[in-house]
Amino acid sequence: MSAGFPLRICGALAALLLASAVAAQSYPDKALRLIVPFPPGGSNDVVARVVGAQLSERLGQTVVIDNRGGAGGTLGIQAAAKSAPDGYTLLLVSVGYPMSIALDWMSRESIQWFVPVASLGSGTSVLVVSHTLPVQSLQDLVMLAKRKPGTLNAGAAGPGSFGHLATELFRLRAGIDIVIVQYKGGAQALTDTIAGQVQMNVGSVVQNLPHVRSGKLKALAIGGNRRIAALPDVPTFAEAGLVNAEATNWWGLFAPAGTPSPVLGRLQQEIAAVLDGAETRKRFELEGAEVLRMSAAQFGDQVAAETAKWTQVVKQSGMKVQQ
Repeated sequence: MSAGFPLRICGALAALLLASAVAAQSYPDKALRLIVPFPPGGSNDVVARVVGAQLSERLGQTVVIDNRGGAGGTLGIQAAAKSAPDGYTLLLVSVGYPMSIALDWMSRESIQWFVPVASLGSGTSVLVVSHTLPVQSLQDLVMLAKRKPGTLNAGAAGPGSFGHLATELFRLRAGIDIVIVQYKGGAQALTDTIAGQVQMNVGSVVQNLPHVRSGKLKALAIGGNRRIAALPDVPTFAEAGLVNAEATNWWGLFAPAGTPSPVLGRLQQEIAAVLDGAETRKRFELEGAEVLRMSAAQFGDQVAAETAKWTQVVKQSGMKVQQ
């Protein structure tokens, strides 16, 4: 090997780094695309539009929300993975991503298709029961389920949904035999819980809160690791005596693997400013969520931890869910 060979390698590397730095200085010079792997109207879409609108203002370029629903979110994930790693395509991810891996809808290697950009927010779940059910606490519900195995029904927003897996987690941790009834969406599951057609439901706080306040539903436990201001008298699962039953949704951004570090740094800087803004906090609170701040590395670790957690839930429950 000639002495000039390493110098040529170093020169090529320097040229590549210089080109990346120049690209980052001019970034962005066109519109960005934020892929949401679910249809419009859900929490993923709401978070994407709140953050996307403010990110657009800060970057001086339009952030186009691209809803790619279907196949449990996998279609949108695959579309993002095939995009150029130039910072102009981002993917909105939620707890649904590790759940799709746990259900074998997505390969575990798919995580390597992306790099974490930033966490955005989190929104806890709440376990509610029909107002006609003669229970006043989580302990009451567990005792009733154990006295009458297989007779209590829980509504879920469809096979493989967050509510489905959160209910499976509750069932496993409580050691009870309940029937999980699948609906085509969370709205119908909630309606039937209010009517007493099913006895319980694990869903988002924002969806259930109006009905808890009106007395149509009783909130028994919060799915996060601390109480929330909207329901200060409702204990967490752990406070109610059921440990390791937490189920919290969260949202963040991924970019295709290979996206230049300077571009990622610019995005992270602007997203941090968006999350610090009063408008973001206000909009998130209206959706029953809160801003979630952590480094990109910490966010990546959280995705890995959530993947392991929900994989174990799926394995222990023995559930087989088709897309």
